[in-house]
Amino acid sequence: MPNAMLLPEIVKLLDEGHTVTLRLRGFSMRPFLEDGRDKALLTKADNPKVGDPVLAEVDPKHFVLHRIIKIDGDQVILRGDGNLADEQCSIQDVKGAVIGFYRKGRETMDRTDGWKWRTYSWIWVHLYPIRRYLLAFYRRIWLKLFKPI
Repeated sequence: MPNAMLLPEIVKLLDEGHTVTLRLRGFSMRPFLEDGRDKALLTKADNPKVGDPVLAEVDPKHFVLHRIIKIDGDQVILRGDGNLADEQCSIQDVKGAVIGFYRKGRETMDRTDGWKWRTYSWIWVHLYPIRRYLLAFYRRIWLKLFKPI
């Protein structure tokens, strides 16, 4: 099912107070989250903050799962961990908040409020000036040597 059809239904479930586990599609959260391999546990976004990974509607029926890097009034600036460019939306367009991720087929969740995710997030966000080179190394060398599980 295309994301343009699926994700609005997921947003409805989140608005009703349900949590939703969503298999990730795309490469914007590389190198730590992989397309088709990892899953995110989402809940309704009540009070999004800088640093939070969120599900946001950046254009009509175009959703992204990115990290909030800045909130300026009603405007939210988002960037995927695997992206170099920013995207924008309004605070009302932030539809879901990520509670945690199931990575590499594991049954245990890496919580976004846990020390592991917070440490990784702090390091990765502060590596932004050299992220282009790290991502190029990951795509061109790392993935060829160690295929994702």
